[in-house]
Amino acid sequence: MKEEYTLEDAEVGGIAPWTELVREDFHVKVFKDKYPVTDGHLLFVPQYTADGVIVDCFSDALTHGKEMVAKGEWDGFNIGINWGEAAGQTVMYPHIHLIPRRKGDMVDPRGGVRHVIPEKGNYKNDF
Repeated sequence: MKEEYTLEDAEVGGIAPWTELVREDFHVKVFKDKYPVTDGHLLFVPQYTADGVIVDCFSDALTHGKEMVAKGEWDGFNIGINWGEAAGQTVMYPHIHLIPRRKGDMVDPRGGVRHVIPEKGNYKNDF
């Protein structure tokens, strides 16, 4: 990834494939994920790739997730970023995943984001 550039640069360059805009502000655009893990999976995309703006995306995702839990629409959520091909990044522009979780969406959700490496997900099984 280039060191610093804008979402507009990425859109013009064909790097940013997102189309279903949910909302936006000066720093962050929120899109529906094209391939959602669960219903309501959102992407928080920085308008600029400066670290502070990426942190704003995490903050916005956290706030939105907490609001959805408080409303009773979700039981929990995961927030994450895939940075680099080794981490599974396929769209080479930073974006934060907010994945809603509901009771029963997995038999045993223990381990949460640790499931990115399946055999490491449920660390309690090792004992």
